[in-house]
Amino acid sequence: MCLPALRHVRARFPSAHITILARPWVADLYSRERFADGLLIYPAARGLRDLPSRYRLAASLRRDPFDLAILFPNSFESAAFFWFARARMRIGYARDARSPLLTHPVPPPVRDAIPRHESFYYLELLRRAGLLDQLPDSVTIRLDGMHDARRQGETRLRELGLHSTVIGVSPGAAYGGAKRWPPDRFADAAHSLASQLGAAVAAFGAPSERAMCEEVTANLTTRGIAARNLAGSTSLRQFIELAAACRLFLTNDSGSMHIASAAGVPTVAIFGATDHFATGPTGPLARIVREPVDCSPCLLRDCPIDHRCMLRVAPQRVAQEALSLLK
Repeated sequence: MCLPALRHVRARFPSAHITILARPWVADLYSRERFADGLLIYPAARGLRDLPSRYRLAASLRRDPFDLAILFPNSFESAAFFWFARARMRIGYARDARSPLLTHPVPPPVRDAIPRHESFYYLELLRRAGLLDQLPDSVTIRLDGMHDARRQGETRLRELGLHSTVIGVSPGAAYGGAKRWPPDRFADAAHSLASQLGAAVAAFGAPSERAMCEEVTANLTTRGIAARNLAGSTSLRQFIELAAACRLFLTNDSGSMHIASAAGVPTVAIFGATDHFATGPTGPLARIVREPVDCSPCLLRDCPIDHRCMLRVAPQRVAQEALSLLK
């Protein structure tokens, strides 16, 4: 979500040395980005468990302090880190009691003051800090280096025995069950598409989602569709490469959705409990499928009633949206 803002930082400071500080599990997202000159890994453990590692990293940065630290996270921890690292200017939203640690605390926008998509939240930080003249009318979030990523992904898919066109499927969603369209419906939609396109299917997810991905791939293989379950078996970098190599991607509102869309892959996302205006994929290669029921978006982890927002979405509709997107 902060990629558009980061590109504006590069445009504002074309000659600066820009370093991204990122936790290990997200660092690969930035490894191909042209706006970044360096990448620092922030110690992984949250809370006090990795405090000595964070102290050592901040102390090492004191020897050659950053001129400017832009804090996209809202956390107190991020402000405390750069205060201790003695970054000369520290810009961030005035939230989580961290204003005294910032040299330039920025009042956060009130609801409806900016466009609803979350990428504008980070762009607005730059605007309010005087680093951006005005917000763009729209954003299309894309990752750099996807041509090379796609080639590497295609090679890996062939090694996995998926030699034809590949449809990516991601039936999980980390936030909770309310965001998940049932695996059997993903299988039905993927079967329809794979049959018409002569395609194979790759299912992606976290290790905890391996069983639900297996449900999808087992369903497909019994119906004669080549399918592989890759849940829990890829790093983020490998997933980006494999997703980029897919002809089409079917997904819930999830991290996989954002990656596939940002890789420029035609992406169909099923939304229910969450706000598609705020967290949906961007650009002309994305389609959102949802049922406008009265209780959606509820933003709950688990549905307290009958999950109508998801169960009313038919596989045939998702397949039709995907085919129209390809055209």
